[in-house]
Amino acid sequence: MSCKSTKVAPSVDFDHSCSDSVEYLTLNFGPFETVHRWRRLPPCDEFVGARRSKHTVVAYRDAIYVFGGDNGKNMLNDLLRFDVKDCSWCRAFTTGTPPAPRYHHSAVVYGSSMFVFGGYTGDIYSNSNLKNKNDLFEYKFATGQWTEWKVEGSLPVARSAHGATVYSDKLWIFAGYDGNARLNDMWTISLQDREHACWEEIDQSGEIPPSCCNFPVAVCRDKMFVFSGQSGAKITNNLFQFEFRGHMWTRIPTEHLLRGSPPPPQRRYGHTMVAFDRHLYVFGGAADNTLPNELHCYDVDSQTWEVIHPSLDSEMPSGRLFHAAAVIQDAMYIFGGTVDNNVRSGEMYRFQFSCYPKCTLHEDYGKLWENRQFCDVEFILGEREERVLGHIAIVTARCQWLRKKILQARDRQRQKTKQESSEESDEGAAGGPRDIPAGNRPSGTQLLLEVSIREAEAQPFEVLMQFLYTDKIQYPRRGHVQDVLLIMDVYKLALSFKLSRLEQLCVQYIEASVDLQNVLSVCENANKLQLDQLKEHCLNFVVKESHFNQVIMTKEFEHLSTPLIVEIVRRKQQPPPRLYSDQPVDIGTSLVQDMKACLEGGGLEFCDIILLLDGHPRPAHKAILAARSSYFEAMFRSFMPEDGQVNISIGEMVPSKQAFESMLRYIYYGDVNMPPEDSLYLFAAPYYYGFSNNRLQAYCKQNLEMNVTVENVLQILEAADKTQALDMKKHCLHIIVHQFIKVSKLPNLRSLSQLLLLDIIESLATHISDKQCAEMGSDI
Repeated sequence: MSCKSTKVAPSVDFDHSCSDSVEYLTLNFGPFETVHRWRRLPPCDEFVGARRSKHTVVAYRDAIYVFGGDNGKNMLNDLLRFDVKDCSWCRAFTTGTPPAPRYHHSAVVYGSSMFVFGGYTGDIYSNSNLKNKNDLFEYKFATGQWTEWKVEGSLPVARSAHGATVYSDKLWIFAGYDGNARLNDMWTISLQDREHACWEEIDQSGEIPPSCCNFPVAVCRDKMFVFSGQSGAKITNNLFQFEFRGHMWTRIPTEHLLRGSPPPPQRRYGHTMVAFDRHLYVFGGAADNTLPNELHCYDVDSQTWEVIHPSLDSEMPSGRLFHAAAVIQDAMYIFGGTVDNNVRSGEMYRFQFSCYPKCTLHEDYGKLWENRQFCDVEFILGEREERVLGHIAIVTARCQWLRKKILQARDRQRQKTKQESSEESDEGAAGGPRDIPAGNRPSGTQLLLEVSIREAEAQPFEVLMQFLYTDKIQYPRRGHVQDVLLIMDVYKLALSFKLSRLEQLCVQYIEASVDLQNVLSVCENANKLQLDQLKEHCLNFVVKESHFNQVIMTKEFEHLSTPLIVEIVRRKQQPPPRLYSDQPVDIGTSLVQDMKACLEGGGLEFCDIILLLDGHPRPAHKAILAARSSYFEAMFRSFMPEDGQVNISIGEMVPSKQAFESMLRYIYYGDVNMPPEDSLYLFAAPYYYGFSNNRLQAYCKQNLEMNVTVENVLQILEAADKTQALDMKKHCLHIIVHQFIKVSKLPNLRSLSQLLLLDIIESLATHISDKQCAEMGSDI
């Protein structure tokens, strides 16, 4: 995600009534909100409703509804309404009997109603009649009517501080606190038919979260997510997902997260979590006696966390807990909560999401590895000489050790070819047979460079190759001995090949996978492979007070080598002093960094295709172009040009050299930063070149909408004219007319074509009055 101050781009429209060769760009200029901007909205006036915490908020149409909570002295049951368009507060219209005053209840929206379940009721001021509830109320937004659902049959135990959501026409309730203990049961009830509704307890399976309370839930990608919360001594910062169809829980592992990349948020309770697009956003809560105000974001697709950096013009909310959050369109609204010194808040904040399509760089290179198209190198591995195919461009960009091996193999092949050519020349002179010259071979037949690596076996080498293409490894079953031993072999290769990033991933996985069942096998293997860091981890694991007796009573311990047994006994008797290093861990270079270096010259000697832009050559790499563009993939698969040269255009338009370089940066390493004039040339590139999604186009559009200035307006006018982006051209002419005194002093004005100068004169004549014209003449 971009951490820069950018703007939200609305939808894109094309006018397809024009000729097939030209698409006319339509931009809807208007007010745009800065991406990742926090904005403080009018707080709730005390005359409308009290400041509060432990309340709920829900979003319905263009309004936020706040119910219940406590003001520090009393529980509340009023219903407040905040109009997000007018930024105004009022009391919502209600009839009927509302739920009793309460806090730590839940509220969800289904259809045109809000449903409130459970919570804690009573008089907190006099400390009387305090109890948890399991009642269910419906509030109809259209009529303001409150009604209680009287449900026959078994009911969930009364509770507060639980999680609730709606999925598949049902209300789902999970965990909470019943007054004596924390829970982790789950109940559901259909909201479609009030007359026949009944509660049903769900039989959960998998890695069920520990009993907890004061946690949020959110639904994304048809799964429910639970993060952290109060779980007594077991409190963690684990993220769990629940599959509604199979009623299966899974703990989402963080072993794949590289040390140095953003970790999950620290453990906390009283926080909020909302879902938007493919992301979960976690804000606030109490985290180990602090009230942090960072916004954490979890990408459900890539299973990675990051901290969102707010835009420079943000009005940040202070840290808080027991606040509430809801999403309307592309923004999150946060209301109330308990801030420093146990003060209740009446503040409302708005956070602007970014909704750009995700970067598919890693997935695109991953598919290239999986389908093995356009391979040009074959690695011959180990004593059994097993063979693994790959792509020179990517392997050499990512691993200097393999790059050296490939260069050596290529030199040997050139020497061999030179020698064979010399022999063929001699035979030809004598009238013997001749081979077809390399330049005349049929397209599609690719000579494979053979590279022998005796120190690597095929299975761990394939895992290493997967890392080179994707920056990740698909972790096998955690804890299974054979799978842990495989990653240890990968780790050994990572050390040999000097791949620091892969080393860290392997160590993190292995250390997280060591348990009572496999620790001795892992320790013995680490000893055999001379992996000292992993051996130390295993020894320290074995001699832990809670582990030692269980480990030494196993049969595996009896079969351990004598030196290792001695080492374990001595370690138990006299643990070595702990050594702490201030040296930062080398996490190596990323896929993005390596592919950037490749494009900027590091991969020049491995280029195998020439891109021609207006007759000017630009060396490139077939495999990389094919991985990122279906246009190039189809070309290289079906009708590879004989001379190895490809003319570059976008439709019938040839982009500028600068715009073309911007497109190459996007192809090679996903870069989307470019001058606005480049964005005009590249707006249609995702369609023409068949990129995986329209991420580039979304950034181009945002760039054009927000970054046209007096300084660059003439360059953008030229680009708009060349690309037939008619309304952008109109927009530029509008700026030129209204800022003409400044524009007239720009040196670029004199280099404009005669036709564009006439367009400017015509716009001036149309929009400027005689009086303004006279004033302008005197200024010039």
